[in-house]
Amino acid sequence: MIPEELVADLEKQLRRISGLIKQRGRKILTNYPITPSQFIALQWIVEEKNITIGELAQKIGLAFSTTTDLVNRMEANGLVRRVKDEQDKRVVRIHTLEKGNLLIKEVIAVRREYLNDILQSFSYEQTNDLNQLLTLLYGTMQNNRE
Repeated sequence: MIPEELVADLEKQLRRISGLIKQRGRKILTNYPITPSQFIALQWIVEEKNITIGELAQKIGLAFSTTTDLVNRMEANGLVRRVKDEQDKRVVRIHTLEKGNLLIKEVIAVRREYLNDILQSFSYEQTNDLNQLLTLLYGTMQNNRE
């Protein structure tokens, strides 16, 4: 059994790290014509390929109508487009356009550069161990979702 104090400390550290990542991400996005919510949605669209608005809403934890508004704005800015499903014409999928793909690549490159700078104070072994532990934690959390 893991002591409650250690679990509380881990939760606090993860929350702090998440907060810093969000702050830095917002700062990076000020140089781009996209909101943080749109960026999160665009990341899912790039990763999941052929995602529907309903699936996207579920991934980002927003209401269907709010997600539709996000997609509308991204479509108006030339980042994504709606495409009817080949098998079921009632289903509409969201695809990224070149501008959306380039934006994601640029922002992710800046974020990775920031993380690389932070990790310079870690050894390769520490960085590798951290990656393996975070991968294990994420996988365990994914398997225990309710």
